[in-house]
Parts: sequence; C-alpha cells; structure tokens
Amino acid sequence: MHRKIINLALPSIVSNITVPLLGLVDTAITGHMGEARYIGAIAVGSMLFNIMYWLFAFLRMGTGGMTAQAYGRKDFDEADLTGLRAICISSLIGLAIIVLQYPLLHLAMWFIAPDENITQLVYSYCYICIWGAPASLGLFALNGWFVGMQNTKIPMIISITQNVVNILTSLLLVYWLGMKIDGVASGTLIAQWAGFFMGSFFFLKKRREIPSDGNSRVSLSCIFEPSAMKSFFTVNRDIFLRTLFLVSVNLYFVVAGAKGGEIILAVNTLLMQLFILYSYIMDGFAYAAEALCGRFYGAGDNASLKETIRKVFYWSIGLTAIYSIVYGFGGLDFLRLLTNEESVISASEEYIFWAILIPISGMVAFVWDGVFIGMTMTKGMLSGTFVAAIVFFITNFSLESTLHNHALWLAFILYLAARGVTQSVYWHMKKIKV
Repeated sequence: MHRKIINLALPSIVSNITVPLLGLVDTAITGHMGEARYIGAIAVGSMLFNIMYWLFAFLRMGTGGMTAQAYGRKDFDEADLTGLRAICISSLIGLAIIVLQYPLLHLAMWFIAPDENITQLVYSYCYICIWGAPASLGLFALNGWFVGMQNTKIPMIISITQNVVNILTSLLLVYWLGMKIDGVASGTLIAQWAGFFMGSFFFLKKRREIPSDGNSRVSLSCIFEPSAMKSFFTVNRDIFLRTLFLVSVNLYFVVAGAKGGEIILAVNTLLMQLFILYSYIMDGFAYAAEALCGRFYGAGDNASLKETIRKVFYWSIGLTAIYSIVYGFGGLDFLRLLTNEESVISASEEYIFWAILIPISGMVAFVWDGVFIGMTMTKGMLSGTFVAAIVFFITNFSLESTLHNHALWLAFILYLAARGVTQSVYWHMKKIKV
C-alpha cells in the first residue's frame, strides 16, 4: 500500500511544483519590458483567472471521486461516461464564460479597481486569455478523470509540457515579435490549448485500452441522462459552495493584510509562501488518498480503504513533523531567498512562529479532503469549510483591535484546524465502516 500511495503522490507533487514556475517566468518576462506597469497588469490579470478557475475546481474533484468509485466497481463504461460528461459540461461552462466575457470582466475590474495606468493592459491580457477558458476547464475534467483511473503520471506530463510551451511561445512572441503583454497572454492561451489537446489525446488512448461490457452507451442521451446529471451536480454543488468559502477566506486574508500597510502585506505574502510550499506536498498525498479511497470504496473493499487512510495519515504526520522543524529552524533563511528587503525580514521575525503551526494545523484537513473527495462525501467537506470560515471571521473580528496582524494569523491557523476537526467529527458521526 505504501508503494501505491507514493506512486500516485509523487507525480502530483511534481505537477504542483511546476505551477509556480509558470508565474515566475511570466513575471520575469514582463519585468524586462521596461515598465513596472506590465508586472502589475499580469499580476491582476492572473489573479482574476486564478479565482475564476478555482471556483470551477469541482470539475476536477467531483470527476476524480466518481471515476475512482466506478473504477473500483470495475464499471468501466460508467467511468468512461463520467469522463465524457465532465468534459462536455466543462466545455459548455467555458463557452458561457467566453460569451459573457464583457460583463464578467467589467464587473471584476470594477470590484478590484486597479490603478488607471494598468487598467487597459489588464483588459488586453484578459481578452486574449479568456479564449482559453474551455481548454482550462476541460483540462480540470481530464485531470480528475486520470486521477480517478489511478493515473497521476499523465497529468504530470501535461503540466510539464504546458509550462515548456508557455515559456517558449511567450519568449518568442515577446522578444522576437515584440508583442509585449499580448505576447505573454497569447503564450498562456497557446499553452492552455496545447495541454487540453494533449490531455484529450491521452483520454482517447486510455478509453481504447480499458475493458468494456460491449454495449455502446456513448451518446448524448447517455452523457446527459437526467439521473446521472443530477448526481453529478449534487456532488459538485457542495464542492462549489465549499470553494466559495475557501475563496472568501483567502481574499479577506489578503485584504486585511493590506490594511496593515505595505510591510505587513509583504510579510503575510512571504509567510503564505510557506503554506503554499507545504500544500504542494500534501496535495500530492491528498490526490493519492482520493484515487485509492474512491477505488476501494467503489469496490466495497473496506480493509484496503481502512489501510489506505491509516497509511496516508502516517505519511502526512511524518512530513508535517519535518516541515514544522524546518520552518522552525530555517523559516527566516527561506524568506531571505525570496527578498533582500531587511525591513520585511525584520518584521517577519515577529510572525515566523505562526509558520511553524501551519503544517500542524492543516495536516488533518488535507488528508480528509482527499478521502472525502474519493468517497464523494462532499457534504462533509462543505460542512468543514463552512464551520472553519465562521471560526476564521469571528476570531479575526473579535481580536483584530488588540492583536492586529497576529489576530489574522491566529484566525487562519484556527481555520485550518477547524476544517480538520469538523471533518473528523463528521466522519465519526456518519459511522463510516472501514
């Protein structure tokens, strides 16, 4: 079982590590265009798409859990239909975003209200990248399907390829054709569609390899069969609402930090990188839990399900201990790699102990998220995030006048812990037999 967990977790970890590379390259390219406003425009535009696509993360999660259960039952026709259904739905949502791009982007820009110097640049970036919505959302569905089919290597290959394509095309368009921000946006767009077409190729290849009962059920009536659609949207509705709570907490964390001034905002941004670094590893094990728990739950193999949960927790506890120790002794040294601003480093010393608590408070929630997604226990995930969001806002609003930025970090730590505690209670209340 340890080998199965590692074989699924490692490719996902590699995929996660490639994500920041994309942002770093885009920042580096825009940083050499001669004007600071290009960096700001890319930052705002990227944030808009990150939030929008994050809201539709259910396309990956729900597809992964439902496919894994069908795989465990050896119902490969249902696994096939789940993938096709998710791809069709994601494509329709992507097309709707394109059709509604003007009101959506104007509303977003009204809400963010960026500096006038970068507003037009942000629009230029967004009006190009928006055409990648069907590809990006379609790739969510494809990656979820591959995870459900116990294959995390293909998503890793796609992620690496996307980054290479993005880097090469952006450099070509910006420095050879002189397209500036339009070149960066076009490079991103080309990479999105390259990833989707690559994922589609592997999807079609995999479909030919999996067994079938011989019945040709692939038709629009089967894909959009009412009871199947109801089940799909019931599962994904809970994940969507959960994501709204996650987004609200993360956005407020940034806004509240900004109120403390540029130094506090910089400190919080740097310390949050420690949480992101931890999440890269833990997400890999959550994906492994998702794939295996969904498979064994679908197969009715309670012994293997119990063993998977126990061993994923073992790995997570060990990694959490390592992270906390490393952050405790080397957290400030890591921050020095990210900035040479001594005023920010000095201010960070007062808050670095919160970084030590990040892995400890967040570990349980990461593991349960993977387990719950695999078993499509989405109400448990929604309940955990709802309770945790309430804890976050009550804690911060109650203490911010006295503890200031420490109240924000305390609220965030309690938020992470509350997610794990609530999901643990939900698990035992449901008396899941494993």
